[in-house]
Parts: sequence; structure tokens; C-alpha cells
Amino acid sequence: MSISKNQFKLITSLSQKKYRQKHQLFIAEGVKVVQELLNSSFEVETLFCTDDFSSDISESQIIRISDADLKKISNLKTPNKVLGIFKIPDKKPLVDSGLIIALDAINDPGNLGTIIRLCDWYGVDELICSKDTVDCYNQKVVQASMGSLTRISIRYVDLVEYLSETQNPTFIADMDGENVYKTSLPKQGVLIMGNEANGVSVEIKKLITHKISIPRFGKTQETESLNVATATAILLSEFKRSC
Repeated sequence: MSISKNQFKLITSLSQKKYRQKHQLFIAEGVKVVQELLNSSFEVETLFCTDDFSSDISESQIIRISDADLKKISNLKTPNKVLGIFKIPDKKPLVDSGLIIALDAINDPGNLGTIIRLCDWYGVDELICSKDTVDCYNQKVVQASMGSLTRISIRYVDLVEYLSETQNPTFIADMDGENVYKTSLPKQGVLIMGNEANGVSVEIKKLITHKISIPRFGKTQETESLNVATATAILLSEFKRSC
């Protein structure tokens, strides 16, 4: 079966945030990511797949296509058997407890996808994003999260408003902060990670209660900063080790 013009138009449009929001749909590709979504509470709209992809979902939701057609609709360099259109789930109430990660204007889809995986790995259930953080249903984020998107509650909020109201201690990574390896970290709090180029905004810095730093051990001490996802991994490891 070939892909219709309307189907092709829909798939293409979902590369843009405004159409994902309009249709409340997003795209996932590849066997592993799609299977993770199928095994979760996420609802599938349609699967476009080659004959060698098998699934337990209704055949009415499956459109069998050729490898050539899959390549036409895929954003991957090497398409892998299946492209799925899934429904964006309804928002869940925020659980303002435990360790929460908050992201301030993270722009890179790969960074966000990796941070979602890190939350999944370290048992962080809540990920809060400023409204100018990249959309978690961006296809590159979905691919980078490798299925962890299904297990983490992600919401976009006015970050200044949220931090002004939370009763939790709040932390940012700052070169002038207390050495994280010598700091007693709580089980409950909000760890805020900032923009790749500019770090945490001045407005957010005014609201935080603690600054922590990841010390440099290199001989030259010339490395200016760590990638935000790398820094998140180190800090999450320390928070969990302190529990």
C-alpha cells in the first residue's frame, strides 16, 4: 500500500510544534522506540511499517509500505522498519515532591532527550520545563529519549512562577557554588539546569536557595563548562548517592 497525499502531508507537518499541538500527535521512528511506546500507556494513531515489522496492535491501525516509501517519510539517515504516529497524552497533575529536575531554556533536542533518559535512570519522575525549552515531542527529542519519554511526567510551565511558589529547596549549578562532592544534598528539592549558552537566567537565579558546583580536576583548569546533559548526570548521581 502506498502513502496517500494527506498522510504524507500530516507526517510532514508534525515536524513543526504548532501542528503537533493542533493535531495533538507526534512521530516516533525505529523498532525500539516505537515498541516502547506501544508497550506504554501512549495511544497509537497509525503505524507505517514494512512487512518485516510485527506488532500486536489492530491491523486497522497499520499501513504496510515499501522500504522506499518509508525512506520518503523518515527523518532518520537509516530508516528502521517503522514510523508511528502517536497521540500526545493528557497532562497529569504536578507532584511537587521528591527530586525534581527543572530546565531553563534548553534548546538542543539531543540534550533534552538525554536528560529525559537520565531522569528515567535515576528515578526522577517529574521533569519541569520552561516554556522556551524545546518541545519534548520534537522528533529528535523522542528519538534521543529512547522510550524514557513514556515513563517521565513532563510539563511546560512559567518557571519563575513555579519557583516562586514551591516550598522545596532549589539548586543550580554555579562555578561559585559549594563543591557538590562536599555538600549534603536532600532527598527532596528542585535542581535547575540552564541554557546551553547562557546558563540559568538572572531572573531564575534570584529565586534559588542553593548554589552547587562540579569542581574541575584537570591540570590546566581551562575547560569553561560541561555539556548540560553531562552536568545533569553528575549532579543526579550525587543527589541519589546522598539519599
